[in-house]
Amino acid sequence: MFSGFMINTWIAASIVAATAGLVGFFVVVRGASFAAHALPLSIFPGAAAAAWLGINEIGGLVAFAALGVIGIDALSRRGRPEVATALTLVMLLGLGTLFLSRTTTYAQEVYGLLFGQVLGIGAADITPIALVSAAAAGAVLLLFRPLLLSAVSRDLAQARGAAPARTDLAFLVILAMASAVALPVVGALLVFSLMVGPAAAARNLTDRAGLAIALSVAISLLTVWAAIALSYLTNWPVGFFVGFFGALAYGLGRGALHLRRARRAMA
Repeated sequence: MFSGFMINTWIAASIVAATAGLVGFFVVVRGASFAAHALPLSIFPGAAAAAWLGINEIGGLVAFAALGVIGIDALSRRGRPEVATALTLVMLLGLGTLFLSRTTTYAQEVYGLLFGQVLGIGAADITPIALVSAAAAGAVLLLFRPLLLSAVSRDLAQARGAAPARTDLAFLVILAMASAVALPVVGALLVFSLMVGPAAAARNLTDRAGLAIALSVAISLLTVWAAIALSYLTNWPVGFFVGFFGALAYGLGRGALHLRRARRAMA
C-alpha cells in the first residue's frame, strides 16, 4: 500500500482532497452545487483533446476549464445562471464526443477520466497538480472576505466595496482550477461528491467559517485516504468509496445537527 508507485498516489490525492475541501466550503455556502457538478463534466473533453493533440493531459483540462468559465460567465449575463451552466455543459460535452471519436484512446483510459484512476498517477503528474492546486488555494485565501460576503448577501458585499459579478467570475475560475486537478484522481462524475459531501458535513457541524473550512479539508482528506486504502485492498473503484464516504459524512453531519438542535430545544 505504501510501496514506491503508491507514493505518487498518496501525494496527489492528498493535494486534490485538501483543495476540494477548501473550495467545497464555498460551493456549499454559495449554493453552487450545480456548477460544481457541471464544470468537471465540461472539463472532461479537455483530456480527450489533449490525447488527440498529443499534449499534457493537465494542460487540456485547464484549457477547457477556461472555456467552461468563459461560457458560463458570458451566458449568465444574458439569462439565468443555471441555464447558462447547462448550455455550456452541453456545448463542451458535444466537443468532447468529437474529440473522443478522433482519438485512439483506450476504453480503460476514458473510464479512468470519468470515474477516476488514482492508482495510475505518475511522478510527472504531481507538479502540475500541485501548482494548479496552490493557485486555487491562494486565490481562495486572497478573496476569502468577498467570497464569504457575497454568499451571505450580495447587497452587503456591494456596500463593502466588493463587486458581486467579479466575485462570481473569480469563484468560477477557482472552481474550474480545483475541478481540473481533481478530475484525473476521482473522475469527472465524482469530483462533485468530493467537493460537496465533506463541505456539507462540515457546514452542519459548525456555523464558524474558519472551523468549517478546517473540518471540510480534514473530512475530505480522510475520505480520500480511506478510499485509496480500501480500493487497494479490495480492488474496487476508488470512486465508489469516495462517493460512499462523502454521503456518509453528510449523513453523520445532518445527524449531529439535528442532535444539537434537539439539545438546544430541551435546554
